[in-house]
Amino acid sequence: MINKFVRGVAEALDGIADGSTVLVGGFGSVGQPNALIEGLVEQGAKDLTVVANNAGTGHTGLARLMELGRVRRILCSFPKSSGSVVFEELYKAGRIELEIVPQGTLAERLRAAGAGIPAFYTATAVGTRLAEGKEEREFQGRRYVMETALAGDVALIEAWRADRLGNLVYRKSGRNFNPVMAMAGKRTVVQTQHVAEAGEIDPEAVVTPGIFVNRVVHVPYGDPDDGTRKPA
Repeated sequence: MINKFVRGVAEALDGIADGSTVLVGGFGSVGQPNALIEGLVEQGAKDLTVVANNAGTGHTGLARLMELGRVRRILCSFPKSSGSVVFEELYKAGRIELEIVPQGTLAERLRAAGAGIPAFYTATAVGTRLAEGKEEREFQGRRYVMETALAGDVALIEAWRADRLGNLVYRKSGRNFNPVMAMAGKRTVVQTQHVAEAGEIDPEAVVTPGIFVNRVVHVPYGDPDDGTRKPA
């Protein structure tokens, strides 16, 4: 019987190696797999490349991972925010590398990786510093820059509901980067707020099919009366 639920966060993250590229879902704090990020802090992998929408806030989660010197490089759309104190200090000191990727381009690079598309052309960033060194072509009188697919060794994502087969449902804006990262990760690890029995989720509601998911851990919070079950 297929059952992708594991007993805890440590088991979910087992095997993440030094030097891995880690895709971290979420838009700011919305849809962010906080328990998995904290687990990665405890797990110990270092020399990581992190792909995320922003560069963390405060001194917890992703910011803590960077503060401990475990992140060598980050690719994100919004590295600077009111709370990104750790990233700013590390970047000014030359202790972390940064690649800024426009948000739409970031999403499409991830989607392309999941779809098996090695590269694509976009008009975004043409004529700016972000296009320096990249191939450009003209189509119908307009210039485009080539962007490559962006895959990860592991994707850490959050779902609203999951079954033992790994089928996932997201809640409202918690959907954000999570579905495309789930497809782009060679190994996808999910923390889910709620649990469903196999076959209980309406197939039309499934956003990420279980074929893209390797491990699921139940991290309950939110409304306890909203269909929450313990995994079998």
